[in-house]
Amino acid sequence: MTHFEFDKGDLDLLREALARMEQGFRDLPAVPRPAGRSYDEAALRDVLLEVATRMQDNYPYFHPNYAGQMLKPPHPIARLAYSLAMYINPNNHALDGSRASSPMEKEAVAEIARMFGWQVHLGHLTGGGTMANLEALWIAGQLRPGDTVLASDQAHYTHSRISGVLKIPFESVTSDRYARMDLQALEDRLKRGGVGCVVATLGTTAVGAVDPLPEILKLRERYGFRLHADCAYGGYYTLASNLDAPARAAFDALGAVDSIVIDPHKHGLQPYGCGCVLFRDPAVGKFYRHDSPYTYFTSSELHLGEISLECSRAGASAVALWATQRLLPLVRGGEFAGMLESCRRQALELYGRLAADTQYVTAFPPELDILVWAVRGPDLARASAAAKREFEEAAARGVHLALAELPARFFYSKSETLGRDATVMCLRSVLMKGNQPGPA
Repeated sequence: MTHFEFDKGDLDLLREALARMEQGFRDLPAVPRPAGRSYDEAALRDVLLEVATRMQDNYPYFHPNYAGQMLKPPHPIARLAYSLAMYINPNNHALDGSRASSPMEKEAVAEIARMFGWQVHLGHLTGGGTMANLEALWIAGQLRPGDTVLASDQAHYTHSRISGVLKIPFESVTSDRYARMDLQALEDRLKRGGVGCVVATLGTTAVGAVDPLPEILKLRERYGFRLHADCAYGGYYTLASNLDAPARAAFDALGAVDSIVIDPHKHGLQPYGCGCVLFRDPAVGKFYRHDSPYTYFTSSELHLGEISLECSRAGASAVALWATQRLLPLVRGGEFAGMLESCRRQALELYGRLAADTQYVTAFPPELDILVWAVRGPDLARASAAAKREFEEAAARGVHLALAELPARFFYSKSETLGRDATVMCLRSVLMKGNQPGPA
């Protein structure tokens, strides 16, 4: 086995691209280096090497041996494009500060919207999924003030926290045996009225479960709530050809929801932070209207800051996303879709191995590329302790998993004897790097 090395060959490409970019500014007068500057080349080198040494104190998030959390290395084109843009450091709040990168953001976001079947939309990038979900729930609150937001008990905790920030009532709906939103529990709550928005999660953070969106849409017809799809983790899987029927049906129904959140900094091969919020009806843009004459002064076109709660945002994020999607278009059957399919295949393979091993208790087959499993034990406490030991032993071997405390009903068919609220500590693996070579 060869020693691991970072791919440094793309630095020559960055140098070539920088030279090309400089040509666009060659009419500017030369700027002399300031006298008495506070650093020199040697000092800069010393500090940068110190940073490199400090950064060695990390888990190898970029390596296939790290399969614990949703961490995936950016694609080389994303790293290069982001670095290139940082020499100019555009701000995608107003066109005045992002003449190139704002149009690139609009183009990249439009391609994401088309992935869900939306030719017309309102949307933009954000600093991540939390801010994107905040904007979606903020719009829901503007349209249905005082009404309750519902999300599964397996939805990301951010929905509860965001609702608190926005002063919107929030309630949790129980999940079923497969970690999906329980439809009967949802309808029981809807019958009591006062629900303004339901959040469907397509790819829960803990186990990658996909809520039954087609059935939730039918309930919307009866009860008239707004429907938001949190696809921060799972959204790109709409391109995959190897999903099971329930998940495939859910992704195929996404075009009918009112808003969607997706995180390009997860499966989209982007650096942190890069989220995206989309609205099916562009008319919701009226809620963003504000006056800022000191910012918008050279263009009558729509500024991204006019449809965003965030102000300053890194234009480099948009440039990196645009470049990645230019190289790897968001189409079914394409190279990017094949990467997702490979992740899922490897998750299913690992699930099969775990299910055949008598020392483990598997939950359900992974719907996307996250799987969880418990270590068999005489009771929940000792099973949880065994999972913690295996987690530590794997880390000592250089294989990094994650721990998750989940409902026992996900693992044990007779969980009613344990109590509905019983939990067990289990091991969790995210196969987001499934298109790379497996753990060493």
